[in-house]
Amino acid sequence: MKIEILGVGCSKCRQLTANAEMALKELSICGDISKVTDIGKITEYGVMMTPALAIDGKVVSSGKVLTKDEIKKLIAG
Repeated sequence: MKIEILGVGCSKCRQLTANAEMALKELSICGDISKVTDIGKITEYGVMMTPALAIDGKVVSSGKVLTKDEIKKLIAG
């Protein structure tokens, strides 16, 4: 599973990253969490507001910090 945090590195981006890490840990899922900070790459995803969360290349949220539990629901499907 590939999880990407799209944003320029603000406090909201850091919180979203921490929440994603906790969600993976609680679900006992191995995943690769990476940060995308390049504005060009972020806009390639069609994201206009950050932070955004992409799972396996698909943007599932933008413009807000999802909670750990919200991320767990998205990961579990």
